[in-house]
Order: sequence, then C-alpha cells, then structure tokens
Amino acid sequence: MNFIHETAELGENTTVGHFSVIEEGAKIGDNVRIGNRVTIHAGTIIGDGTTIDDGAVVGKQPKPAKTSTMQITKEIPPLELGKECTIGANTIVYRGAKVGESTLIADLATVREDVEIGSFVIIGRNVTVENFVTIGNRTKIQSNSYITAHSTLEDHVFIAPCVTTTNDNYMGRTEARFDKIKGAIVKRGARVGGASIILPGITIAEETFVAAGAIVTKDTEEKTVIKGFPAKFLKNVPEEELL
Repeated sequence: MNFIHETAELGENTTVGHFSVIEEGAKIGDNVRIGNRVTIHAGTIIGDGTTIDDGAVVGKQPKPAKTSTMQITKEIPPLELGKECTIGANTIVYRGAKVGESTLIADLATVREDVEIGSFVIIGRNVTVENFVTIGNRTKIQSNSYITAHSTLEDHVFIAPCVTTTNDNYMGRTEARFDKIKGAIVKRGARVGGASIILPGITIAEETFVAAGAIVTKDTEEKTVIKGFPAKFLKNVPEEELL
C-alpha cells in the first residue's frame, strides 16, 4: 500500500510502485516512474519523464549534528529535479538541491542541500556530493568519489573513480578554520584520474589532466598533464584531446 498526500500533484501517465510515500505539496510531472519503497518528501518538484528507482529518498530535510560546522540557518527551498532525470536505487537527494535535465544520479549516491547540478551530468554509484557545491553541464563523476563542501566543478569536467576533494587545512582544529574552508575549483574540461586527492582551495585549471593517484597541492596551469605526490608538471595535453 502507498501513501499519497491529498495535496500532492501527480501528472498524466505517472506510475507509483509498492509501499511508496509522497508527502504534502509534492509536484510530480507527466510520465514519471516511481519505484517501490520510495519516499518523496514535502514540496519536492519532479520534472516530466524522470525515474525514481526503488528505495530512493528525495527532498529529505537535512539535520546536521550539533557539533557540525555546517548548521541550518535559513529556510531551505524544495528539491527540484529536472525533466528526464534518473535517481538510482537507495539514493538520497536532499531538500535544497537543484538538478537540471537528463541527469543521472546513480545507485547509493548522496547529494546534499545547497547543491546545484547542471544538465546531462552523471553522478556515479556511491558518490557523495556535500553542500554548497556547483556542478556544471555534461560533467561526469565516477563511482566512489567524494566532492567536499564549497567546491565548484565547471562544464565538461571528468572525475574518475575514488577521487577525494578536501576543504579544511586545519582538520577541525582552531576557530580560524571557519573563515578558510574552501573546496576545489575544477575548471572547464579538466580531467582528474582515479584515486587522486585534491587539497583544500586548489584550482584545477581548464583542460588540466591529473594522472591517477596524484596528490594536488597547488594550482595547476591550463592544458598541462601533472602526476605524482606532490603532483608536478609532466607535459602539455595533446592538442587532439582538447575540447
């Protein structure tokens, strides 16, 4: 049995699986497919043709720990999912996120509040996108990567599996850290290889190629290949690989 609140709006040809919950004020477009045991929280907006797979939770209200550096200090707007998106099984997308059209957020991924994701984006399996993050159009983030809070990934960025971004050089110590928390800025067309680590506040320049396993400790130059720990210049990116 499902629970669909009387104020929820469901479009034409939208289907709902078994044991799903749709809370008050949710607005669901036409031709949406909602799987089994899905929870759609209050006010969530879902565009036409979107699929919400089994066990997904969308529009969840964030509730940080009392000791968290990120506290809720404002009214958080409803989650907005664009047309023809896919939200994978057991994925959680929080209230306050905004997702463009034709974007895939794969199984077991988590997208926090105050996140803006463009169109034709792939967020891979088990990826975590923390709050205050912007992700541009046609960017791909592969499985098990971690996008820390206060990061920006521009258009056509490629993030390979198991990449880690960081934002706190003080690692939770001293009051000074609150004014200096800053994640990565990954510019248009940059590529970051598997298991790389990007330290706080680093800018990965346009069309940079970061080799697998690199530890990036300083800003990069455009159209260069870097490798190692700490990462250093290796060569220029071949012309035929540039966007």
